[in-house]
Amino acid sequence: MGYIAHKDGERVQTVKEHLEGTAERAGNFAEKFGKREWGYCCGMLHDIGKYSKEFQKKIQENTNDKVDHATAGAQVCKELGGYYPILSYCIAGHHAGLPDYGNTAISSSLCGRWKKKICDYQDYKDEVEIPDLDTEPIKFKEDRNMDFSLGTFIRMLYSCLVDADFLDTESFMKNGDTGRNSGETMVTLQNRLKNHISEWLKNTDADTINGRRTEILSHCIKEGKQKEGIFRLTVPTGGGKTVASLAFALEHAVKNHKDRIIYVIPYTSIIEQNAQVFREILGEENVLENHYNVDYESSEEFKPMQLASENWDKPVVVTTNVQFFESLFANKSSKCRKIHNIANSVVIFDEAQMLPMDYLKPCIAMLQELVDSYSVSIVLCTATQPALDSFFSKNELIKELCPRMEEQFLFFKRVNYQNLGRIREDDLLEKLKKENNALCIVNTKKAAQMIYKELQGEGIYHLSTSMYPKHRKRVLKRIRERLKNNEKCIVISTSLVEAGVDLDFATVYRQIAGLDSMIQAAGRCNREGKRELSESMVYIFDLEESYSVPNQRQQIDVSKGILQDYTDIADLKAIHDYFTRLYHYRGTSLDKKKIMDEFQKMECNFAKVAKEFKLIEENTKTIFINREPEADELLQELRIKGVTRERMRKAGQYCIQIYDNAKSENSFFDRLNGAGMLRPVSEEMQDFYELVDGEQYSEEYGLDFSLEDGMAFFV
Repeated sequence: MGYIAHKDGERVQTVKEHLEGTAERAGNFAEKFGKREWGYCCGMLHDIGKYSKEFQKKIQENTNDKVDHATAGAQVCKELGGYYPILSYCIAGHHAGLPDYGNTAISSSLCGRWKKKICDYQDYKDEVEIPDLDTEPIKFKEDRNMDFSLGTFIRMLYSCLVDADFLDTESFMKNGDTGRNSGETMVTLQNRLKNHISEWLKNTDADTINGRRTEILSHCIKEGKQKEGIFRLTVPTGGGKTVASLAFALEHAVKNHKDRIIYVIPYTSIIEQNAQVFREILGEENVLENHYNVDYESSEEFKPMQLASENWDKPVVVTTNVQFFESLFANKSSKCRKIHNIANSVVIFDEAQMLPMDYLKPCIAMLQELVDSYSVSIVLCTATQPALDSFFSKNELIKELCPRMEEQFLFFKRVNYQNLGRIREDDLLEKLKKENNALCIVNTKKAAQMIYKELQGEGIYHLSTSMYPKHRKRVLKRIRERLKNNEKCIVISTSLVEAGVDLDFATVYRQIAGLDSMIQAAGRCNREGKRELSESMVYIFDLEESYSVPNQRQQIDVSKGILQDYTDIADLKAIHDYFTRLYHYRGTSLDKKKIMDEFQKMECNFAKVAKEFKLIEENTKTIFINREPEADELLQELRIKGVTRERMRKAGQYCIQIYDNAKSENSFFDRLNGAGMLRPVSEEMQDFYELVDGEQYSEEYGLDFSLEDGMAFFV
């Protein structure tokens, strides 16, 4: 029977079969970036610890005994020297996760694993011939951070190994019937898009909106024939960038033999809209939507999508900034499986100005690596293009895809801006009372509630994340109805309406914030272009009674400077100047957690980086609002039947998040909890509470943030 790797009833897979199967798959994955022999060697050595008598006893007697089989290959690689020790990270971590380099005193570190005493596995020599490994892992470039490059290479190789390991084991356990479906070819998808836009391309009248959209679309298709690299698509609101970017990506993918297109988007609301557009054009089976709001586990029908979400094996993937970057800086196999499928892709960053500021340097360094070494083309897509040239390679020419860019922005201009300066809240209220159709966006939940309470009446609405999602959707529906019927509609909101919420107001008031945020807010004014430009006003103001806005001070200060220096803040030069100044002032805080310092030659701290690299800091509490029959039914299920992923996904529609400032002895959460207004929902879930005081939640404005000594809360 030989040495057994896996057993399923009477069926067995030998260790040699598993090593060869994994090596072949890992080699094929690594071949996409020219390192087939590295992937193959990693696969051949990853499980040689299974040759120990102790592991064979565990398999044959089906015991739960723990036998370390992952350290053996790491130790052999260390002994071999040369390039082989690089593989040690991948092999040692193929179950536990990529380790820190550490030292021999830390048992979980790579150094600790190299010195660890493990069961005798030398029988591997009877069946396994160690493949040659004599090609360099990365190539030297003058302006390249070689240490970071090596860390990225190890992580990419690790992804090849763990996905190959999973897939080979899955194939054996399911006897080849895995149910996976990789979707259709890029050529097929390109033809689908061509059919969809064929009528659009006939409109070439440059004096119409559709004619301008056609010009941008046609130019993107033409530019798609360029060789791989970094591109910008700087398109004004209303310019049709979603379909134009897809057209470029498909043309580029076919021309350069790319495997997939990945859309990276900051907001789930935009993801859901774009993914639906892509599905309608390209077919349901070809578009994977991958973020926390999507659940493919609830139905057997979605099984192929659930499997594809593990490793992004679909031609079009639509995901979040969080999912994309946290995967690239992760160390666990479940998150890293997909990384190798980013190689040889077109990656489009929609709303590129939302790249994470606190981690901008490591994120750009990672994008540069993907372009330099992993055959990735990148498109930075937005109306407010960040000034990122200085962060990329000095030799990198970033190519613009929008034709006659300055002219397009003039043509699509919908609003005029006026800076009101610093005003009292009473003055703002007086202005809003005179309006019939207006949106007012402020920086904090507390400010939104206070202004709403002063104005409340017929046609006055409040929107913020102090309201649970299902509640917000009801209010948005009423707002849309009133706007459609030309009835009085004044909305007081936080910034949540600035992205993915399709509303059109005659006038917008925006409290001073980051320049990109203010321009996004202006996109809710005269959105359809049906009003005269002279009548479509966006008023920028600052409140004397300002409330602190976490992590926004520098953006606001830089915006004040831009408002002084430019009459039109939406001017392309003003936008470039804003980001240039902001990045200069941020300085070292563009790598807030010093991620780049954790890669020093062969000493890479993968576990530490994964722990530190969190785009959303986990200092929030989840509050369940039980005000509807469906919510009450779901709450009882959570209590009686327990927490499942499906139930938690449904619960999200009735939940709000509040910050729990650990440094404050009297945070808003502490005051609510201390007053007996909260109780835990389940012992299984930490930081998950039910609001038990119904009076603390209002149908008009959600959870009341005006408790005595209340502090401000940012969306």
